[in-house]
Amino acid sequence: MSKVNIKPLADRVLVEPAAAEETTKSGIIIPDTAKEKPQRGQVVAVGNGKKDEPLTVKVGDTVLYGKYAGTELTVEGSDYLIMRESDIFAII
Repeated sequence: MSKVNIKPLADRVLVEPAAAEETTKSGIIIPDTAKEKPQRGQVVAVGNGKKDEPLTVKVGDTVLYGKYAGTELTVEGSDYLIMRESDIFAII
């Protein structure tokens, strides 16, 4: 797991997206232009939550999120997404 010096505020969560699939289940190699944006990742940092709504996700959880959820950012060469907890669909 990555060590990042970013502390999300309120109900926001910092997620490290999973790597895009390189091949299909049948072994066909997917070119870079056809790769889909991953929709799962690992929680790296969480905020404190809102006053009456504590966060349900914690650091280390693997989560599923929407295709267009969050804001992309790059820190020290690594890509991350920062999103609201409500953008997360499930913990897997």
